[in-house]
Amino acid sequence: MAKQVGFIGLGRMGEPMALRLVAAGYELVVHDARPEGVAALTAKGARAAGSPAEVAAAVDTVLLSLPTPPIVRDIAAKVGTGKVKTVIDLSTTGATAAREIAAALAAKGITAVDSPVSGGVAGAVAGTLAVMVAGPRALCKDLEPMLAVFGKVFFIGERPGMGQTMKLANNLLSATAMAATSEAIVFGVKSGLDPAVMCDVINAGSGRNTASMDKVPRQVITRKFSQGFATGLMYKDVRLCLEEAEASGVPMPVSTAVRAMWARANDELGGDSDMTAIIQLLERGAGVVVKGK
Repeated sequence: MAKQVGFIGLGRMGEPMALRLVAAGYELVVHDARPEGVAALTAKGARAAGSPAEVAAAVDTVLLSLPTPPIVRDIAAKVGTGKVKTVIDLSTTGATAAREIAAALAAKGITAVDSPVSGGVAGAVAGTLAVMVAGPRALCKDLEPMLAVFGKVFFIGERPGMGQTMKLANNLLSATAMAATSEAIVFGVKSGLDPAVMCDVINAGSGRNTASMDKVPRQVITRKFSQGFATGLMYKDVRLCLEEAEASGVPMPVSTAVRAMWARANDELGGDSDMTAIIQLLERGAGVVVKGK
């Protein structure tokens, strides 16, 4: 019989990750605040639970994929009952929250594994995510076959929060690439350049980055704006990174400017907008639209 595990949080990232576990032969007990998320999993054979506590009563391992630190804290407290022995957090919470959650769970005899992921919705669907794991080495080794269903597993360290630090550093670079590339492309278009040609040249040269290689050609020039990661979540990740850096005594002047840009995008475009829509702020200011010819 396949191992039974719990999965809470079936949103843009959680649903495809949970579906991959089902496809890999795991028996899932799932819960989400949205009925449609649960329905997608039960249609594939997962069992629905009416609450986080009901998940905790059924399994000894629970995975969380949730949008914000307060929600992770709340759900982690609710699954800290029943037969659960291990809670794997796939969310992005920041190291401070991860350490606090781990301590609260440890007081109940539960081990927390800090395991954020990167690679977007497409990576979650394809199973090509970067999985950053922090926790007891032996336990992480035991969990690796399951986590490898999501993508490539990297053991970051044994201390709670180390995976979160790695994830925030990664997302800071992703956010910076999108903001800076948007500025460069809008500048070029305003000067009469073809944005597609710009991307081709940048990607053949030293300016190549994730935005120039993927986001601008696929989402901006086509005007789809459907990368699948929300502006509000990107702003949250950048804000968390700078808060953690400040607490650690690390100055980040460039990242401070990036945070201001994402704060403006969050305010003007809305937190639910696609993160690639940040270029629209620059388009409005320059009086141009970045699109294919």
